[in-house]
Amino acid sequence: MIEELLPASVVTVEAYGRDGADTPLYPEEAALVARAVAKRRREFAVVRSCARRAMEKLGVPPQPILPGERGAPGWPAGLAGSMTHCDGYCAAALVRAADLASLGIDAEVHGPLPEGVLPSVSLPSEAERLRRLAAQRPDVHWDRLLFSAKESVYKAWFPLTGKWLDFMEADIEISVDGGFRAALLVPGPLVGGRRVDRFEGRWTTSRGLVATAVAVPHP
Repeated sequence: MIEELLPASVVTVEAYGRDGADTPLYPEEAALVARAVAKRRREFAVVRSCARRAMEKLGVPPQPILPGERGAPGWPAGLAGSMTHCDGYCAAALVRAADLASLGIDAEVHGPLPEGVLPSVSLPSEAERLRRLAAQRPDVHWDRLLFSAKESVYKAWFPLTGKWLDFMEADIEISVDGGFRAALLVPGPLVGGRRVDRFEGRWTTSRGLVATAVAVPHP
């Protein structure tokens, strides 16, 4: 599902249900979730299993994936990547840093956001666009899709800046054909010496899930 949203240079590995739940963690990883509930430990293990399988596909020896600042995963030198998990689904996407500047992926259960959440994550302009999209495609939960797109934007943004990006600091315009564009409302990252002021992304729905992905190319 995620693979279709990203360039061919990106390696993706997905897991559905309990696939990979028994994969052992490295000791330093296990220590991070020793006190966590079973669901958290399982998702933590499965998504890292996906990431290590992606490493192997890129010819990189599997190794621990430890969270760094703001929980962002620490990747081996020369790689860029992103991970996501929700109920019944985990995925990791990895690419050689020479091929992409950054990437971000997110998956969510395809259902409406809880009541009252949309106003806290959307700009008025975005909320108005969602109403128009709902008239065109009532089968899509556009509020959840917007939330997922903002998560993917943040995951692509953070490795380039090391800074927080608020939900209200990116204005996302979603198209019904499976694309979206995020206009950054704060100074964007420098990529190859050039300021990036917008990210391009893709989205899809499948198997009760909505998934989004952002790939940031080199200039």
